[in-house]
Parts: sequence; C-alpha cells; structure tokens
Amino acid sequence: MRIASLGKKLALTTQALVLAFGFGAFSVAFSVVTAGNVSAAAAACVGGPGDANPIAAGASCAQANGTSTNLFAQDGVFQTVSDTLIFLVGAVAVIFLIIGGLRYVISNGDSKAVEAAKNTILYAIIGIVVAVISFALVSFVITSLGKAS
Repeated sequence: MRIASLGKKLALTTQALVLAFGFGAFSVAFSVVTAGNVSAAAAACVGGPGDANPIAAGASCAQANGTSTNLFAQDGVFQTVSDTLIFLVGAVAVIFLIIGGLRYVISNGDSKAVEAAKNTILYAIIGIVVAVISFALVSFVITSLGKAS
C-alpha cells in the first residue's frame, strides 16, 4: 500500500512541477516580451491606413528594442520550453510504466500488489496519452500563430 501511495504522490508531484515550470516559462516569456527599452525604433513603424494587417504593423511598432521577434513562432522560445517539458512528462510516464510492469511481475499473486501495479500502469498510460495530446495541441497552436503573423 505504501508503494502505491508513494507512486501516486510522485505522479502528483511531477504534475505539479510540470505545471509550475510551465507557468514559470510563460512568465519568463512574458517578461522577455515586455522587458527592454520601451521606445521602439521609428524605422520599424511601417504601414498606414491601407496596410493589409494593421494589427501586425501596430505590434511591430510597439515592440521594444532588443526583444525576441520569434517568441511564439516555429523554433521560438515557447516551443522549445514546451517541447522540453512535454518530453520530460513523457519520459516520467514511460518510467512509471516500466515500474508498474515490474511491480506486476513481482507481485506473486498478491491481489493488493496486483491492483496497485495495474493502477500504476493505468496512470502511466494516461500520462503518455496526455503528453502526446499536449504535444499535438502545442504544435497546432504554434503553427496557427505562425500563419497568423
């Protein structure tokens, strides 16, 4: 029973850390966008009333000097951080899948140990599915933002 509760605690702790790092990465990305010299270069302000995309022109005018231009684009900061976190979540889920399989093999027919091992395997598979879905979602959002700008 202690091993099952330890596995659940480790899974919850891992999820909390991933969320914390995700929010931390978002706040770092936000601070990168908002930091720097707030006076934009006048040469970057191109366009006028006949511009095809006045929002993009306004965003380029408002961008501070020295800030990254590809924060949310392909191979940008957001994609790199999210891909790393998704990889870590998937790796931890695969490790827990292996641990659950080993616990199932060495349970010696004990019904409580078998049930705990099955739960570990189930939660690991759910973790892998969540990692794959989140990778697809992040890739979709990144490509959508890349096409919009």
